[in-house]
Amino acid sequence: MNQPSSAFHVSPKLANLLVQALRHTLYATLGGAAVAVVVLVHSLQDRPALSVWHQVDLDEEFTTDSHSSQFSEYLAIEERLFAQLNDEVYARVPTGNDQQINRYSRGSLADPARWPRNWNRSFELTTEDPEAGVLLLHGLSDSPYSLRALGETLRNAGASVLGLRIPGHGTAPAGLLNARWQDMAAAVRLAARHLQTEIADKPLYVVGYSNGGALAIDYSLATLADPSLPRPQGVVLLSPQVGVTPLAFFASWQRRLGYMLGLEQLAWNTIAPEYDPFKYNSFAINAGDIAHRLTNHIQSQLTQLNDKLLEMPRILVFQSGVDATVSAPAVVEHLFNRLPENGHELVLFDVNRNANITSLLRNDPADVFGPMLDRSDRGFDLTIVTNGNRSQVIARRQTSAGVTSETVLNSVWPPGVYSLTHIALPFAPDDPVYGGPTAAPSPGVQLGNIALRGERGVLAVSGDTQLRMHWNPFYDHLETRIVEFMALPQN
Repeated sequence: MNQPSSAFHVSPKLANLLVQALRHTLYATLGGAAVAVVVLVHSLQDRPALSVWHQVDLDEEFTTDSHSSQFSEYLAIEERLFAQLNDEVYARVPTGNDQQINRYSRGSLADPARWPRNWNRSFELTTEDPEAGVLLLHGLSDSPYSLRALGETLRNAGASVLGLRIPGHGTAPAGLLNARWQDMAAAVRLAARHLQTEIADKPLYVVGYSNGGALAIDYSLATLADPSLPRPQGVVLLSPQVGVTPLAFFASWQRRLGYMLGLEQLAWNTIAPEYDPFKYNSFAINAGDIAHRLTNHIQSQLTQLNDKLLEMPRILVFQSGVDATVSAPAVVEHLFNRLPENGHELVLFDVNRNANITSLLRNDPADVFGPMLDRSDRGFDLTIVTNGNRSQVIARRQTSAGVTSETVLNSVWPPGVYSLTHIALPFAPDDPVYGGPTAAPSPGVQLGNIALRGERGVLAVSGDTQLRMHWNPFYDHLETRIVEFMALPQN
């Protein structure tokens, strides 16, 4: 008896048709990809031309290859770096009325030299017989200016303070084209060792804002693995960068494509006028890649050091409930939920409930912190700064053990303001550059209370940028909590 064959036979004609179909599919896919690349390149190239501050090679910057072992060496490198910036950028940018808000035009309203001190550089605020030492780490594309006011408050409360200029920052946007997070982490270690030497056996604290928050977490984790590093007694994080969109990974391919095609604009996510004296307005693709790689490294370290996380310093986090850069759920998921209970706390700023915007919200932060308050297994304390349905703003605190308390704040929501932002938290209402209607006099540009009106599409600065909240009406509460957290005397 003949057995049926288990092989599947295809006629030569059918096989030829299948091969042709696969070939056509492949050609269509490749053609579609090519068209997509052409469209992408065209759209990205149809942007402003690059300026000298986008293209300069500031090769005096500190890197791990600098082999510096002392913070004094870091400062010497910084001195050479700013001399190079002056020679290769400022000396090549014209002056005049048409440059009045150009950061890189000497004498303009945005020239950092108009301020008594250039807060783009590392600074030390020392005191005799300090109660503690505080290391301040600013955010990505930012500068030490962002934590200047907090540093002065902490110095007045008895701490010696070091505000570190993170490598790649404070100079020109091109400084972030080739920066690496490892260079930034190395600078943090130099600064921490120097500060610990200055304060002897007094406690060390680290304050990190945005990307500086990620560096603060990275440093704290590093101290668990390396006993030679000074271990902080506590860590304060403002809008900490602990989770970024996965699209940040693909952004790096845009830069590689730019190199392959010789298109320099593709190395930039944003090319904008540089009118801010202490922050880059243009944003390099590599900066997003730094954020992606650093946050991934932190998650890996949290896994590897799982058995030692009970030794992690106490962490106090301040976060806006509607942060467009780092969401509150990301802070909980990627940080608090990975740490054992040890007195950590999240302070979450709610939206203005009296602004009558609930029906206009895309996502209500109450949907996030409501379930957090209800969780009986939450391993951290939670404070919600909110006005609920009342005119007064309160700080409603619930410990991990379920003990609740309320504190009435003296601050109120300003009229017309419906929420905080990622960039607002470290700036007081009276900040000369970023403050609101009560801002102190500024020797130059004042950016916190601008509301220009006119036709859309005319200005190179978007309306969203103008209207984004730059200052924190609850800054006094933030400062008070930080001083208490560090057990410093209250003034």
